[in-house]
Amino acid sequence: MKIFSAGQLKDADQITLEKQGISSTDLMERAATLVFEEIDRRLQGAHIPVKIFCGIGNNGGDGLVVGRLLLEKGYDVSFYIVNYSEHRSKDFLVNYDRVKNQTTKWPALLRSEEDFPEIKKGDFVVDAIFGVGLNRPLVPWVANLVKHINASEAFVLAIDLPSGLMADQPTEDKEAIIKAGYTITFQSPKMSFFLPETAPFVGELQIMDIALDREYLINTKTEAQLIGREEAKMLYRPRNKFSHKGTYGHALMVGGSYGKMGSICLSATAAMRAGAGMVTVFIPGCGYEILQTSLPEAMVLTDTNEKMLTDIDHKMDPSVIGFGVGVGTDRQTGKAFSGLLRKTEKPMVIDADGLNILSKNKELLKLVPEASILTPHPKELERLVGKWSNDFEKLERARALAKEYKLILVLKDAYTITLTADDLYINTSGNPGMATAGSGDVLTGILISLLAQGYNPLTAAVLGVFLHGRSGDLAAEKLSYEGTIAGDIARHTGAAILDLFQSENKINPNNPPNI
Repeated sequence: MKIFSAGQLKDADQITLEKQGISSTDLMERAATLVFEEIDRRLQGAHIPVKIFCGIGNNGGDGLVVGRLLLEKGYDVSFYIVNYSEHRSKDFLVNYDRVKNQTTKWPALLRSEEDFPEIKKGDFVVDAIFGVGLNRPLVPWVANLVKHINASEAFVLAIDLPSGLMADQPTEDKEAIIKAGYTITFQSPKMSFFLPETAPFVGELQIMDIALDREYLINTKTEAQLIGREEAKMLYRPRNKFSHKGTYGHALMVGGSYGKMGSICLSATAAMRAGAGMVTVFIPGCGYEILQTSLPEAMVLTDTNEKMLTDIDHKMDPSVIGFGVGVGTDRQTGKAFSGLLRKTEKPMVIDADGLNILSKNKELLKLVPEASILTPHPKELERLVGKWSNDFEKLERARALAKEYKLILVLKDAYTITLTADDLYINTSGNPGMATAGSGDVLTGILISLLAQGYNPLTAAVLGVFLHGRSGDLAAEKLSYEGTIAGDIARHTGAAILDLFQSENKINPNNPPNI
């Protein structure tokens, strides 16, 4: 699913009006009617106070339409107009007049903190103050109104965006953002819904299709895409009946150190479960029996050093090399990594201490093969690109790194983001149960496996991230969030692949995302 910018959605609105021969008031009625229907479905006629806070732009007009329809259905509705400016949009005025003609309970005008109404815990609040057009901080008294609503503990439903939250640029004052329990957004999710600093304000999210012009939506390229089950399914490549283990690649996984052999065991297991034809692990001598016992399907090569990697001499031509899980950051290991980079030309997967070695020796980034996949968690990313002031700057810094060295970055978080210099993909699978030691090692194994099987690096990253999250979902469904450990995620990788097509008898991948 594409994530359109605020500017693109404005263009889509205008083109829709022209092509469909409707007025902006008609489009507002169409969109707000869908919101009303969802609220009515949820409230089912309950006699609770509905308090609608409307701005004086088009988001406020949406709120007026919703309130008018709720009044017609017999709900107890109160309107509050947040008068932050003397300018009103045309569609706001049209719907303001319609509300006044329908009820003797005219909307209350809020001009300052003295006008704030009482909001009780049992109230149902509809936030229609600001929408996708917001591009500046709230004036102080409106910011205080937001804080007043948040402090009420009433249930809050936001229309399009929680007021105070900007769609695709940083929001400086986090205290002046509505904390919605539920957000109904129009046509497309917004970028800020998926970033760690701002996603918590959205609550439960529902995307409403308001029938904007299909040709525009299909043909317009967006900066970001949302990856769910349907998008991941289109990336999957079915196996050929007449194939063998060599068809699906030979992955070399370099990792481990004394006391940290579990990480490479998890990665190698995930690589096998995700479909690599063959997996060889290169590890310190102390891990030989551990690997041969825990994963007999893998082949094992060992360093001359018993406790750490000092000389990565594998004498083979693998399809892909993964480096970093559990290796530590000893100087000798860093030197061995440097040597490996100098003789490797194919894209790699670099994780964990491999990233930490790169951050300590940034000149090594020039040796990383193009289209390699780096998988940092937030702290590892910070060591690579420096501190950022907000999540949008974080993405800019990550993209700059990806552009300079022609890399693919997988930024691990609740919504893991895969990015290149030009494109950005937001993953929707996964759950809090995956916040457990070794989860990232499993992801590394899945990515290496897909590369070994011949997926191009960007597709491998996007599909691998989704399968990793879905494996965690399937594990947690059986074991709970708390009961899920990394080994469970690795063991459910095959089930995650099956899950892509669980309702279909025939695999027919076509029309893939823009990758």
